[in-house]
Amino acid sequence: MARKKVKLALIANESARRTTFKKRKNGLMKKVSELSTLCGVSACAIIYSPYDKQPDVWPSASDAQRVLARFKNLPEMEQSKKKMNQEVFLRQRISKLKEQLKRQEKDNRKHEMTILMYQTLAGKSLNDVLIGDLNDLAWLVDEKLKEIQERIEQLRRTPPRFIAVEESRCGDDTDVQENNKTALEFMAMDALQAQTLPSCWFMEVMNPHEHIMGSGSGGDSIGVVPYDSDATYWSNAFFP
Repeated sequence: MARKKVKLALIANESARRTTFKKRKNGLMKKVSELSTLCGVSACAIIYSPYDKQPDVWPSASDAQRVLARFKNLPEMEQSKKKMNQEVFLRQRISKLKEQLKRQEKDNRKHEMTILMYQTLAGKSLNDVLIGDLNDLAWLVDEKLKEIQERIEQLRRTPPRFIAVEESRCGDDTDVQENNKTALEFMAMDALQAQTLPSCWFMEVMNPHEHIMGSGSGGDSIGVVPYDSDATYWSNAFFP
């Protein structure tokens, strides 16, 4: 059973706070001891509290003084290399969380554009789609086309492993090679057709020679950025 998450805040009850301090102090001392034993490092712990007149020192006062003396003999640059106060720690934590949030927003946006792309292929109109969404959709389609092209090139470089032709059916090795070559050509044609479909669909939406796409005869029109695979129209908060 998972341990209940503890809220990190000052315990208001004095008795409960004292009990928690003793438990956490013993646990901290145990962890320092395990760290020193398992990793073979010099470590010490000094804990001051309002409940004891003298601080608790691990492993002993003399050993703690020796570890502190070794630390003080280090150059100042080495001493402060990995030091941080609570403010620095929180700033680093916030920065990491912002990066995680940014990546998650980008993933969500990509997922939304993928859904929109499939809906459009199924017949959904783009007349009511905002220009920012069209730009992101264009970026996504461009990435899909690149993936298809890379797959085609990979198929051309890799000989098919699942094609096997018996000599009794083909006659000789020349027929086997010819059949394998024909099968590879069919594979390339299928891949090209897979590439052509989204390309034709997309060019109907983003014509490189037109800046306006009408919704029909006498209907409203929406502004569309011309599509160019070498241009940089996709720069926004989510996609480069």
